[in-house]
Amino acid sequence: MNPLASSAQVVLIPAAGGAFGTVLWVVCIAAAVIAVIALLSNSKAWEDFGKGHLLMDKEAPRSSSGTAVSERDEEIRQMLNARNARRRRRGEEPIDVEEELRQLTAPQVDPELRQEIRDLVKARNYRRTRAGKPPLDVEAEVEREISRLREL
Repeated sequence: MNPLASSAQVVLIPAAGGAFGTVLWVVCIAAAVIAVIALLSNSKAWEDFGKGHLLMDKEAPRSSSGTAVSERDEEIRQMLNARNARRRRRGEEPIDVEEELRQLTAPQVDPELRQEIRDLVKARNYRRTRAGKPPLDVEAEVEREISRLREL
């Protein structure tokens, strides 16, 4: 008979197998409870998930630095020059690239924006008349404000 195999050891092996299953279930249930608690306590982490620098995010603010604007203008200028080259090949008159660039990059003024500017000018006139100053011409002032927007 093998000295290592005794009757006490043979009895312990089946008991260890039963304890292993119990320990495994306890650990899994405890891990699930801890995971749910962690999830509920860190909901902000899920809102920020995917907003890293490597992913494109629609909510990320766009860069409006001078470098980005100059790069955009240079790319538009290249496309306009290419269009002029095609026009010349077809025998058409080329367009003024700088004028076209200025028109393309100028802010667009829709009727709602024009009305909002008009309302601001009217409010400014009201304040001016209360201060004893003469009121401004509303339409001329609206056009002046729009031209200031286009210079930006």
